[in-house]
Amino acid sequence: MGPRSAAEAFSRDAAPAETYRVTLYGSLAATGRGHMTDKAILDVLGEDRTEIIWKPQVVLPEHPNGMTLEALSSQGESLRTQTVFSIGGGAVSEDPRNVGEANRAVPVYPFTSMEEVLTTADREGAQLWEYVDRYEGREIRGHLAQVWQVMQEALRRGLETEGPLPGGLRLPRKAAAYYARARSARGYLNVTGQLFAFALAVSEENAACSRIVTAPTCGSAGVLPAVLYYLKKQNRLSDERILNALATAGLIGNIVKRNASISGAEVGCQGEVGTACAMAAGAAAQLLGGTPHQIEYAAEMGMEHHLGLTCDPVAGLVQIPCIERNAIASVRALDCASYVLLSDGRHRITFDEVVQTMAQTGRDMNERYRETSQGGLSFFHGRCHGGGLVPRE
Repeated sequence: MGPRSAAEAFSRDAAPAETYRVTLYGSLAATGRGHMTDKAILDVLGEDRTEIIWKPQVVLPEHPNGMTLEALSSQGESLRTQTVFSIGGGAVSEDPRNVGEANRAVPVYPFTSMEEVLTTADREGAQLWEYVDRYEGREIRGHLAQVWQVMQEALRRGLETEGPLPGGLRLPRKAAAYYARARSARGYLNVTGQLFAFALAVSEENAACSRIVTAPTCGSAGVLPAVLYYLKKQNRLSDERILNALATAGLIGNIVKRNASISGAEVGCQGEVGTACAMAAGAAAQLLGGTPHQIEYAAEMGMEHHLGLTCDPVAGLVQIPCIERNAIASVRALDCASYVLLSDGRHRITFDEVVQTMAQTGRDMNERYRETSQGGLSFFHGRCHGGGLVPRE
């Protein structure tokens, strides 16, 4: 999504160009074919007019997901050059090191941490979602309604679709079968089976390049809709309450994005699935009647228990282990919410502290385990299959 939007912006702003050249660096190049980055760029700039250069061994200092776009004349001379970075969730920045500074220049919210949010909520007796309405404006409701609609459409579509996912792994879709088995089960298996099926449905739709919502990223898109859909169905919740929960989840995700990162290439999968689990756990706690402090506790647990999670997609595809991780994280999110609702909301490690820990853990993590497909599961899978990864078709 990031490279596509970068290509769209560049083509609008560039002088009339005969051809284009796009160079992908670091993780963006290492997993670009598996993530269909090349297809996204060529769809915008034109397959017959665009050359893509892959440089996985070259990592730009600003961010692992770098790309340089060039507009060329008929003589091959550069008319315009721009280097940008895909920083997660479809966002693009020319200088990701100063994203926080840029956000502070035109702040949407007067607070930057969960501690500040809770302090204000205690003073005013307000719910967390009310701050989203206050500072984003009530028009945010229309956007959230569209988000919820797309989430449900992806989930239902995923439950009805079977067959192999695109790519050389030939991974079969599982959501439909899981849902059928879950509906005939009872007790805990019925609950977990439905959550698994819902998360699998959305994640498989993402792997098939269908329409989904980044929540907060494509690779972690199945967690939040699975939890919200299950709770709405189980507890017969109104759409208004779901939109409130989405607002709270977005607030949680934005705090992570501002103070750490949601980019797997930068901090590993803890920044993607970990953040998704925190968002879903907080939203679930709210829907189940939790206080703002219990919501914060649930979000903290969702992130804490994903600390250190690597990002090692096999063959560069968002399939193994990504799809299963979404399913497991959806159950973990609901478990976190259930755990804190049995408590008074008091705990030792705060959400802000665990976010800072996640950021530091990501910086300390060996780059082979940060969405490069060069270490972990991807490496061992490749070695066990003749020393090479299964290529994408």
